[in-house]
Amino acid sequence: MNLSKNLIFFGGPLKTLFLAFAALVVSTSVANGGDMPKVGDKAPDFALPDQAGEIHKLEDYRGKKIVLYFYPKDDTPGCTKEACSFRDSFADFKKAGIEVLGVSVDDESSHAKFSEKYNLPFTLLADKDKKVVEKYGVWAEKGIYGKKYMGTNRTTFLIDGKGNIVKVFEKVKPEDHAKEVLSAFAN
Repeated sequence: MNLSKNLIFFGGPLKTLFLAFAALVVSTSVANGGDMPKVGDKAPDFALPDQAGEIHKLEDYRGKKIVLYFYPKDDTPGCTKEACSFRDSFADFKKAGIEVLGVSVDDESSHAKFSEKYNLPFTLLADKDKKVVEKYGVWAEKGIYGKKYMGTNRTTFLIDGKGNIVKVFEKVKPEDHAKEVLSAFAN
């Protein structure tokens, strides 16, 4: 069945608009990289290099609580506020036995500069090929000033010692996020 022939009654401009909308719906569902894991799901595994080039696997952290936070870009205002929020609360995370892992699509060198500039005491993971941001469903179409682009949605997953997701934060306020995460793990 040819959809284009069946839409002939719509006429030129309306038919074109309908087909453009259909293409947008299909491309948006493909662009989101997959479904975001939910509370109770097993956290998708990964193997990524940190700011020093050392490989970290999720399985290496079994038995520990993990904050896996995804952020758009090193050394940008919101991402810096969020990272510094985790830095400033890092002693509390350590005391509670919680590992903090930040993930962006920046490379190891960018992470090293960002980490050094702001004295970040936790691990930053480089997902240059975007496989992990896609597995976690945080790679999506975004827009600013009418322009569309692909990027990482600021999202945090709390993972228990068995590798299960216990909380997902999709609407993150960078300045207060670390306290919000600590509070969620305490409950």
